[in-house]
This record gives sequence, structure tokens and C-alpha cells, in this order.
Amino acid sequence: MAKNKIKIGPAERAFDIFNVIFMLLLCIIMIYPFYYVVIASVSEPAKLMAFDGVLLAPAGFSWGAYSAVLGNPRIWTGYSNTIFYVVVGTVFNIFMTVLCAYGLSRKGLMFTRLVTVMVVFTMYFSGGLVPSFLVVKGLGLYNSRLALIIPGAISTFNMIIMRTAFAGVPDSLEESARLEGASHLQILWKIMIPVTMPTIAVLILYYGVGHWNSWFSAAIYLRDGSKYPLQLYLRQILIENQIGDMSQTSASDDQALLAETIKYATIIVATVPILVLYPFLQKYFVKGVMVGSLKG
Repeated sequence: MAKNKIKIGPAERAFDIFNVIFMLLLCIIMIYPFYYVVIASVSEPAKLMAFDGVLLAPAGFSWGAYSAVLGNPRIWTGYSNTIFYVVVGTVFNIFMTVLCAYGLSRKGLMFTRLVTVMVVFTMYFSGGLVPSFLVVKGLGLYNSRLALIIPGAISTFNMIIMRTAFAGVPDSLEESARLEGASHLQILWKIMIPVTMPTIAVLILYYGVGHWNSWFSAAIYLRDGSKYPLQLYLRQILIENQIGDMSQTSASDDQALLAETIKYATIIVATVPILVLYPFLQKYFVKGVMVGSLKG
């Protein structure tokens, strides 16, 4: 017996073709800027500056920009500082977020609704930059690495996701643990965290990317260049054109040309590590967001 096939009309076929073309164009628009940075970073400076049109392949080939970037000690200082902020900051963020979310997800806890409203209120209203600066300075955190970690200990949005994930864990698991004499810390560590690990993995990605890309707080709270994260130094290169000792080894006529490729090479050096990390957490991403956004 022949199977019934769904017939696609001309209008639906035209719509599908339009969607495919539109998505291809959208992908090209999003991917080409990154592709341009990659090929420009390995191009010869003189040929790159003289090229006119859409760059589809490297204009010549040269590792000079990467040699200048990787040979600059400030880049490695920025890397080490950023890794510190990402690791220590993310661990502290997850610790505080999990504790807050677990407390607010418990049924029967006094003032839970009031505290939740107060926490959510901070998503829409804040004291502003000047009061925040005065608080940080008053706490003695100014020009300290902790100024980039402690003030942003909890993201309200991430806490709500974590709270919803905890609230979706079946009550029977907690009740069984309580019958065995488990404390809240034991329930949190041995039951809640393992069950909601996909959500925690997503929050690790959120917090980690946030710390990796952060530069504004460092620009406000830090004055010691040895504590600058990589992204703040990248900003100085791109916006303030401070290539410093990267191009001192070049002749004066070629210095401006090399500065352009140095900018592109610095972007690649600062971006690749976080792109490499993402595939390892991608499998948790969709599941974690769904678990944290819908209460089962």
C-alpha cells in the first residue's frame, strides 16, 4: 500500500527557498567579521592596507603580528589576571548563587517571598555607578582584585534559573533524605547539586564568559596596570591605539602598518580560549536552560 505523501505547494516551496537563502545570508553576515579578523591577522601589513574590496583570503602571509603579541609580557600578564578572575570569580559566583537559590527554593521558609521580591528588584533598579564606586572604595576594595569578584557575587537572573531548577526537584528525594537524618547541607551537596548539574554547568558558562569579557569594572576600580585583565588591555589596543612595545622592534615606517595587524592578532588571542571551552559545555546548555526555566 502506497504511503500518503504530503504535497508541498508552490507557495510553501518558495517560502522554504526564501528561508534557506535568508539564513545563509545571515550566517555569512555573522561569520565573515570573525573570518576577516582571522585572515587579516596573518596578512602582510603593507598588502593588507593597500587592499581594496572584500577580503576573502590573506593578503600575503606573515606571523609578525602574532610574534609581536605573544612576545609582549603585558599580554601574558593580562592572561594570568583574566584566568584568575575567571576561575576564582566563577567559583565564588556559583557558590553564592547555589546557596541563595537553595534557600529561596525551600518551602515553608519564612519571608521567602519578601526576600525574592527584594532580590528581583535589583534586576530593574540599581544605585548607579557613583554609589557603587563609593561602596567599593568604602569597603577597601579599590584597586584590589576582589573589586572584580565580590560586588558581582550573584547575578539575579542566574539565581532565578538556579532557584527554579531546585524547586523542580521532586520533594520525595528531600523527604527521603530527611528521614535518614540528612541536614540541609547534605541535601544540597548530595542531592540537589548532582540532580541540577546541567543547570550549574550552564551557569558556569554564563559566569565564566562574563568574567572573561569583563573590562568596564576593571577600568573603574583598578589603577594598577599589573592587575588589568586581558580585555582591558585589548580595549587599550583597539580604542586608545596603545600598541606599546609590541611594534618597537619594527622600523618607524612600518610601525603604523604593523599596528593594524597587531589589533587583529590580539583579538584572536583574546577570543580563541573561550571559543575552545564552549564545545565542552554545549551538551549541557539546552538541557540546563530548560531545567532552570520550567518547573517540573
